[in-house]
Amino acid sequence: MARTDPNEKRQPARESFSCWVVTDGRAGNENPALGLAERLAERLPLKISVKRFRLRAPYAALPPALWGDPFAALSPDAALLRPPDPDFLIGCGRRAAPFARAVKRRSPASFVVQLLRPPGGAGGLDLVIAPRHDRLTGENVFPTLGSLTRATPARLREDAARLAPALESLPHPRIAVLLGGANRAFRFGEGRARMIAADLRRLAESGAGIMATASRRTDPRARAVIADALAGFPHFFWDGAPVAGLANPYFGLLGLADHILVTEDSVNMATEAAATGKPVHVIALDRALFARGAAKFAAFHEALRREGAARPFAGALDRWRYEPLDETARAADEAARRFMARKRAQ
Repeated sequence: MARTDPNEKRQPARESFSCWVVTDGRAGNENPALGLAERLAERLPLKISVKRFRLRAPYAALPPALWGDPFAALSPDAALLRPPDPDFLIGCGRRAAPFARAVKRRSPASFVVQLLRPPGGAGGLDLVIAPRHDRLTGENVFPTLGSLTRATPARLREDAARLAPALESLPHPRIAVLLGGANRAFRFGEGRARMIAADLRRLAESGAGIMATASRRTDPRARAVIADALAGFPHFFWDGAPVAGLANPYFGLLGLADHILVTEDSVNMATEAAATGKPVHVIALDRALFARGAAKFAAFHEALRREGAARPFAGALDRWRYEPLDETARAADEAARRFMARKRAQ
C-alpha cells in the first residue's frame, strides 16, 4: 500500500468561479462572449452559464438610455439575471451593457467584462475589450484587432475532420466563401451578387471547389443568384440543415479551405477567417446611403492587411502565409490577469 509522506504538503482544491455570458442571443454577440469564456476556462476553473435576455414591451423599442432600471425591462420568460451574482460576467452588445453595469453596481465583487464599445463609454466596468477601430481609450480598455471568436485551432481541426467525408468529392483548391449582408455601411443586392457570382463561376470553371455559406443578413435573392451561377459545378452551398453531425459546418469549412473569401461587411467573419492562417480575400460591397460606420470597417480591413492576413479580392487567388490571428487568447490572458490580481488584493 502506498505510504503518505507526512512532510508532503497537500494541495488545496482549486476554487471554481461562476461565469455568466450575457447577450441578446444573436450569434454576432453570443459567439465572441462564449469564445472569451471558453478561453478563460483554459486559464481559470470556470462554471459557464449562458444568459440570453429578452426585453418586454415597450423597452424593446427604446434605446437603453431610456430603460431606467434594466432589470425591469426583462421579459419574464427570459434569463432574469437574479442573484446570486457571478464571480465573472461577460457581456457583449449594446443592449447587454446596461445589465453588465447594473450587476456591477449590485455586486461590486463581480468582475464584469464588456465586449465591443458600450454606450456611454467604458465607465462602471472592470474591463472593456473593444476593437482598435472603435478608438476607445481608458485604463480599463483592452483593444484588439477585430472581434473575439470561438475559432480555435482545435475546433477548426475537429470540425474539418468531421465534415471532410461529406465534401470529399470537391476538388482543390477549395475556397470557403463567407457571405454577409446589408448593414449601416454596406448594401448587398442582386447587382453586387451577380458580380460575385461571375467571379465564383470563373473560379469553379478553373477547377476550384466552392464551399459557400450565407449569414442571416444575406438577401435571399442575392443568395439565389450565386447559387444559380454555381449550378453544374462541384460545390457546396450550406442550406441550414445539419451536415455530418454538425449543426453548423462553418468552422469545418474554414478548416477545409485552401483560401477564404469574405464580404467586407462583417468584422466577425473576417476575424474568424484570419484565425486560420490561410489567405483571406475580402470581397468589396456597395456603400449604403450615408454609409455610417464605413470608416471603421476600412480601418479594420487595413489593419488586417498590415497584419498580413487579408488582401482585397480582385478575382484571382494569391497565396501567402501569416501567423494565425488569436486575439481571443490575448484578451483571455488580460482578463485572467486582472481578475486574479483583484482576487489577491481582496
